Amino acid sequence: MIPQKRWGRHYWVPITQRLFGGQIVGQALVAAANAVSEDVHVHSLHCYFVRAGDPKVPVLYQVERTRTGKSFSVRLVKAIQHGKPILICQASFQQAQESPVKHQFSMPAVPPPEELLTREELIQKYLEDPELLERYRLGLNKMLAQEVPIEIKPVNPPEVFHWRSQEPKQLFWVRARGYIGESDMKLHCCVAAYISDYSFLSTALLPHRQHRVSFMVSLDHSMWFHAPFRADQWMLYECESPWAGGCRGLVHGRLWRRDGVLAVTCAQEGVIRVKQRPGESKL
Repeated sequence: MIPQKRWGRHYWVPITQRLFGGQIVGQALVAAANAVSEDVHVHSLHCYFVRAGDPKVPVLYQVERTRTGKSFSVRLVKAIQHGKPILICQASFQQAQESPVKHQFSMPAVPPPEELLTREELIQKYLEDPELLERYRLGLNKMLAQEVPIEIKPVNPPEVFHWRSQEPKQLFWVRARGYIGESDMKLHCCVAAYISDYSFLSTALLPHRQHRVSFMVSLDHSMWFHAPFRADQWMLYECESPWAGGCRGLVHGRLWRRDGVLAVTCAQEGVIRVKQRPGESKL
């Protein structure tokens, strides 16, 4: 069977000048979803980041129809640049089925997004401080200049200029910028895949803020889709890191609808390498 091929474009490139992992995952899911029938929807995906993405060239998405069954169908996607895979993704799709076996965790009690500042408003607030050091001001202005296609409202924003250790948990409201509509659930899942990678791995750094990051990159990314949602409406992203070690960090995430329904569960592991700050003890 000849694999189906699609090309992906780049809409936002981070300061690292590597392709944003969420973009590659989201576009891989678009390619997989276009290779199944309309009556099935993604329920899980598992990805491995193999190489860094090059923002100077487009990505070729190659889809293999691994299995097409009555209830479940599986698609294998390879994201390719310069003739080599940069991501490998397995996505599983399911026909809607009812079951009496149902349960979920409870959504955390947090302030609604209307009562919180956006990422951009927080940065503007920091920039208004007349005692802000110039190196911080330059960094914040670079962040502000980025046109990130996601709206973010942190519930418990970290103290940016104080390197105090924090519990490896963070909460923020997220949604895609612009209007997507209600009809295409496949598209909302693809956008959620994009959103899910933003600031996800950084959760593992919160207890270690005294260190400077020299290298950080995602190794894999998994998602499980539980209930319908709209990615252009506010969802609460609950992130926590249960473990870090061996230059790796593990993070778990849950995307909640505003009505308390658990919509998506995520997991990711990444490489984290750090440098000591000047004057720190090596003991």
